[in-house]
Amino acid sequence: MAEELKKKKRRKRKRCRTVKKTKWVDGKRKKVKVRKCKPRKRKPQPPGSTHPPAPVVTPPVSGPAPPVPPVPPPPRLKTITSPIAVYGGRFGRAQAERLLWRAGFGPRPGQADTLAAMDLEAAVMSLTRPTGTSVMDGAAPRVGDVPFTDPFEEWYGDTLYWFDRMVRSRHQLIERLALVFHDWWATSNDAVGAAPLTVAQTNIFRTHGLGSFAAMTRAMTADPAMLLFLNGIENRKGAINENYGRELMELFTLGADRGAYTETDVREISRALSGWDADWVDPTGWQNFRFVPARWDSGSKTVFGKTGAFGWEDACRLVLEHPLHASFFVTKLWSYFIPVPPAAAVQAKLEQLYRGSGFQIRPVVEAILCSPEFYEGPRMVKPPVVLAAGLLRALDKPITGEHWVWLCDGAGQRLYYPPDVAGWDDKRWLDTNTIRARWEIANYALEGRTFYPGDEYAEETADQALARARAAWGDPNLTAATVASLNQFAQSFGASPAGWIRAQRQNALRQLIAASPDYQTC
Repeated sequence: MAEELKKKKRRKRKRCRTVKKTKWVDGKRKKVKVRKCKPRKRKPQPPGSTHPPAPVVTPPVSGPAPPVPPVPPPPRLKTITSPIAVYGGRFGRAQAERLLWRAGFGPRPGQADTLAAMDLEAAVMSLTRPTGTSVMDGAAPRVGDVPFTDPFEEWYGDTLYWFDRMVRSRHQLIERLALVFHDWWATSNDAVGAAPLTVAQTNIFRTHGLGSFAAMTRAMTADPAMLLFLNGIENRKGAINENYGRELMELFTLGADRGAYTETDVREISRALSGWDADWVDPTGWQNFRFVPARWDSGSKTVFGKTGAFGWEDACRLVLEHPLHASFFVTKLWSYFIPVPPAAAVQAKLEQLYRGSGFQIRPVVEAILCSPEFYEGPRMVKPPVVLAAGLLRALDKPITGEHWVWLCDGAGQRLYYPPDVAGWDDKRWLDTNTIRARWEIANYALEGRTFYPGDEYAEETADQALARARAAWGDPNLTAATVASLNQFAQSFGASPAGWIRAQRQNALRQLIAASPDYQTC
C-alpha cells in the first residue's frame, strides 16, 4: 500500500512542477510560486458514459504514397479508326444539327432528333458509310407546272438537277463531298461549254469522294471537262501546254508558295501529261476524248529530282508521293469542315492516317467528324447553296422553279460556274454584297408557308408566336442572344394585337429566324 502511494506521488511529480510567475500584489509586482500540472489522460469511457472517448489519431504510415487512381481513357470508337482525340461531350441535338449542316445540307424534319438518339460514332457512320443507290425523299422538282425531267433540256437544268439531289438525296455526305471537290478541282462551264460534261464530272466526285484520292486524281486528269477547261487536249509533243500541270501541283495536290515544286517541275510534268485529244463534231461539240501515244512526249523527264520517261499516270503518282502532298490534303480537307487550322500534332496524325491508308479519303473524313474541334470550335458560314437546300429540307419543300439558280448566284455561288480555277472565296459569302440575296433565299423558301393578313389568325401570346415560328423551322438550335432579340421583337407588338397584326408578326418571326446569324452559320 505504501509502495502504491509512492508511485502515485512520483507520477504526480512528473505530471506537475512548481514555477515562478510574476503577479501584482497590493499594487506591486511580486514573484510567487505556482503549481502547473499537465492534464490527465482520459481512458475511453464505457457505453452510456457522459464523456465521449478521446479521438483516436492514426499515426502516419511510412513508405511509398498510395497509387493515384488512373485517369479515365478518352472516348473510344468501336468501328471507326481515329488517331486523334474523339469528342467526349454529350452528343445531343445541337451536335447532330452541326453534323447534318457541315456534312450535308441540314436536317429534314425529325432528322436531328433521330441522330441525337444515336451515339457519336453511329451518327457519323450513318453519313460516311452509305449503301446502295440513294433514295430521294419528298416531291420531285417542278418548273412552274411542268415536272423537271431532263437537266439538259431545261433552262439552268444542270444546276437544278444537282440542287435537287442536295435537297432530296439521303446520301447527304456524298453530295456534300461532291460540292467540296467541285470547289477543289474547280471547273467552270463558262470555259467547257458543255453541261453534260460538267455534270458527268460531278459523278467522279460522287464515286471517289469517300474512296481513293489517287483514283480521283487519275480520273480528273483524264476527265473531258477538265481536259477542255485547262487545255489538256492542246498539250502535245512539240507544243506543251502547262496549264493543267501547273494547277495540278499548285491547287489540286501540293499548294503554292510552299517550296514543293519549281518552274522546271512544271515544264517537265506538263510533258508527262501530254498526249490527249478529242474530236469536234457539229452540232454536238467535243467528243471521243482519248489518249494518243503519238501526241505524247515520250522523252526522259526529271520531276522532283526523279528521272524517267514519265506518262500522265506517272505524273499523278509523283505528285501524291511528294512529301508535301499529305499536309496539303489534310489541311485543305479539314478547312471544309472546321474553320480553324488543326494543331500540329493533329495534323501530323491525320497525315500519317492518310498515307498509311493508301490515300483514302473516308478515314480522314471520319476522324474529322468525330473530333472535338468539329463540335467545340467556332461556327462556319453556310455556303449559299447549302443554306438554300437546307431551308427547303427544313420545310420539307420541293424545288418549284429556276429562281434558285439566280438566288444562289446573287449570294455568291452558282453551281458549275466557280469564279476561277481556285474555286469560290468563302470569305465573300456573307458580306454587304450578298446579305440581301440570303434574305431573299429565306423569303422564297417561305413561299406558301406564311399567313395572309386578311385571314383569320388565332389568338396567341408573344411567347407562343415565337415558339410557333421556331417550330416551323424544326426548332433549330438558337443562341440565347438571338432568342432574346426575337422575343423582344415579338413583345413589341403589345399584349393584344389585332389578328392581322398577329399574322404579320408570325411571318416576320419566321423570316428573321432564317436570316439570323445562327441560321446563316453552323
